[in-house]
Order: sequence, then C-alpha cells, then structure tokens
Amino acid sequence: MSKPPDLRYERRLWKTGIGSVAGVDEAGVGPMAGPVVAAAVMFAPETFISGVHDSKQLTADRREELYQPILEQAIAVGVGIAEPEEIDRLNIYWATMRASERALSAMGRVPDHVLVDGRLIPGLRIPQTRIVGGDRKSFCIAAASIVAKVTRDRMMLEYDTRFPGYGFARHKGYCTNDHLEALRALGPSPIHRRSFAPVAQLRLV
Repeated sequence: MSKPPDLRYERRLWKTGIGSVAGVDEAGVGPMAGPVVAAAVMFAPETFISGVHDSKQLTADRREELYQPILEQAIAVGVGIAEPEEIDRLNIYWATMRASERALSAMGRVPDHVLVDGRLIPGLRIPQTRIVGGDRKSFCIAAASIVAKVTRDRMMLEYDTRFPGYGFARHKGYCTNDHLEALRALGPSPIHRRSFAPVAQLRLV
C-alpha cells in the first residue's frame, strides 16, 4: 500500500485563514451498470482518522470499518448520485460533475474551499483546488472516496437482489468476464448504461 494521505493540503488552506475545507471524490465512473456516486466530506481542523486511505487501496471490509467513524467525526457529509439514465443522457463526465455538485449541496453547509480529486467542478461558485491523485494525498478527499465507494457498493448489493443473475454483488457493475457473459445471456437490465460500448454493441446485434 502506498503512503497514506495526510493533512498537508488542508493545512495550507487553514494557515491562510480558511476555516472549512471539504474533500470531494466519486465512485463508479468506469462500470457499465449502476450509478455514479460522489461524496463530499468536511472535518473540523486537525481532525484525522488513522487508516483512511484511497478507497481503492482498502479492502471492502476495511472501508466498511472506516465508514462509520468518518460519518461520526465529520462536521458535514453529503452524497450525490447520477443514475444510469442521466449518464446516458449527459455522458459520464457531466453526470459525475452533477453528482459532485449534489454531494456538496447535500452537506447542508457551504465550505470555504473544496479539494477535488483530479478534475475541477465546472461552474462551482466555491473556491476549489484540483489535486491529481488527491484520494492518495488529501485526508478529506480520501474520506470522501470511502463514503462514495461504500454507498455505491451497498446500492449494487441491493440491485443484485432486484436484478438477479448479473452478479452485481460480485463485480459492482464493472466490466468483468462473468458480467459480460450475463449481459449477453440476459440482455441489459434497467440499470445498465446504454451508452457504454459493451451494452450499446449488444443492443445493435
């Protein structure tokens, strides 16, 4: 596992007099089924939870263990969702940006500054800083990545019971061999992204 995130980016902002900093990250950009989920998390200065890391660096069990402490110690948490229909209508980039905006709105309070992983949120009226690989560097972005991933994984477990046969509980909608086989055998489910190539190509056959 790589070096864990720390508070260096947050501290740079706190030292300038900025009081509240929120981290934003998303889960589910790549899958061919299910929503994209964004989370925004804000902590009081110097709050730190040992073990918080980029969600991709953690096991599912470890993410679940950290999820509740994040919710309990954060001063604000928001989740934003863009469903498959919106992804198909807007494209995955703009749907992800919409989900990120919704996550910030759902916090219930406006941060002074936002740290985002990788891409700035277009049109956001709050000052923001883009950090490439931010979920591996910034504590609040890493915390947001865990909230987003746990939220989305729980949704995909629910979808697995609603749409059996696709294996959503295993692959969470990602393009695995068994998912492709199920897609070819059963056809697209209501949560498949029609604009994504494996699903679009199947529908053209």
